[in-house]
Amino acid sequence: MKRSIAFLVFLLATLSACSMSLTVGDPPGRLTLLHLNDTYRIDAVEDGQRGGFGRVVTLIHELQEEGRDVHILHGGDFLYPSLESQLWDGEQMIEALNFMHDLAPMYVVPGNHEFDPRNADALIDAVRQSRFAWLGDNFSFETGDAAVDARLQNAYITEMDGLRIGFLALTLHAEDGGNLRAYAPVNRAYVGEARRVLRQLEAEGVDLIIGLTHLNLDEDREVAALRAQFPSFKLITGGHEHEPEFEEGSAERATIIKGASNARAIWRLDIWRDEQGEVQVRNTKVAIDSAIEPDPDYAVIERKWREQLLARIPFLEATLGVAAVPLDGRETAVRSGDSNWGVFIADQMRGAFPDAPAELAFVNGGTLRIDDYIADEISFEDVGRTFGFSSFLRRMTMKGADFRRLLEAGFRGAGPSKGYFPQISGFRVCVDRSRADGDRIVSMQVPVANDWQEIEPEKEYSLVAPDYLYGGGDGYDFSAASNVSLAGSELKYLVVDGIVNAQAEGRKVGSKTDAENLRIVILGGSRTSCW
Repeated sequence: MKRSIAFLVFLLATLSACSMSLTVGDPPGRLTLLHLNDTYRIDAVEDGQRGGFGRVVTLIHELQEEGRDVHILHGGDFLYPSLESQLWDGEQMIEALNFMHDLAPMYVVPGNHEFDPRNADALIDAVRQSRFAWLGDNFSFETGDAAVDARLQNAYITEMDGLRIGFLALTLHAEDGGNLRAYAPVNRAYVGEARRVLRQLEAEGVDLIIGLTHLNLDEDREVAALRAQFPSFKLITGGHEHEPEFEEGSAERATIIKGASNARAIWRLDIWRDEQGEVQVRNTKVAIDSAIEPDPDYAVIERKWREQLLARIPFLEATLGVAAVPLDGRETAVRSGDSNWGVFIADQMRGAFPDAPAELAFVNGGTLRIDDYIADEISFEDVGRTFGFSSFLRRMTMKGADFRRLLEAGFRGAGPSKGYFPQISGFRVCVDRSRADGDRIVSMQVPVANDWQEIEPEKEYSLVAPDYLYGGGDGYDFSAASNVSLAGSELKYLVVDGIVNAQAEGRKVGSKTDAENLRIVILGGSRTSCW
């Protein structure tokens, strides 16, 4: 992927300014845990300037050279989705995680994406190839392979630097964003299961209990409240959210931390027993960026899989078109506000059924997985990395009032970078997050002539949306839709067509996001009016 020199200079300067020093002083004891979550690439993102396991490996070596006993926690989501995993079912991720595990023992809880395939074959292969520990307490492996099923460990206890540490490992149920799979049944009673395991761990006399979870933040909070009953339960190291989270604990609540996706930011946990015999935990967020040199030995793995990828897809680096400006496909953009890459993609959706173009369209930001900028030439790889899994579309009709209620699901909850956040086309929306869930849309307008007007509650509008959302994915309810088409027109190839057509007509793709003319306005801070 080619990038302009000016853009690279700007990006490097910005990231260097944001980079956090790795020096946090000399903690007592020797034990350090590194926590990461939601990693979909074996290499770095944002044109190679942020994240990447190669930089995490360098950090491991530095800590070990200081005499630290290093262990790694992973909060789930690593096998899928990605361009490579469509070809190798996560084999490249297992090799990368094994490499780190061989340096510092690793403990993982599966996330919802570990169970993306409908049959157990890929999970069986992944577990067989892995050397790290798989933990799980509210679910089981029932793959039919006894050796694989036995690899999932419950109420896990291990000794680290003289401390007995117990793990509580929980993952998402299908009703909360997980996958419903017969080979990995999940118990949704998170608090009940957590209470059972915490009681068991404390009875075993552990010094510290850590929650290793792949849950929504609200569910982590419910589990964290169990610390009032179980004093050894001090910390939840979670996944599923894709931006850093930190909620300070107390005697009544465990501390909650989550890192950024693709290891753009991880957590360092220094653990020791103080002079009074109390176990102490110090949490430090570490930016993984260009200030850290990637490990050269790990780079061998990156090169190996890159070569195999190019062998499988010889046209991967072929140019499809040219970006008018850098197109922002970072998760912080597509999951939080207007993204010019997301806008272009949503615009293509309205023409997915050429005989009947739609008035409205939207796609969940979680469908767009590239987590990077696209500048200058747009390659097939840019599109391939954007869509880590197939995304077929449906056309339907819906009354304006019903569509407004439907879209409320895109703005629920709190915090940045949610996969259900929409990228939209054919309308604009103004949102007040201070209002209650389900009542946050202040205004929803559609274009009329050269102006805008509020969507008409009783008017039927044509709409295109992903089949995944139509089926209830990400919490969207399409029960009010009518005249629904069969699933068709895969979004990835629709976007390729849009780029190639622009190139044939001598046009560049995309435009700069106009802060004064946003499709999605979030009120708050200095923003007090919609448009």
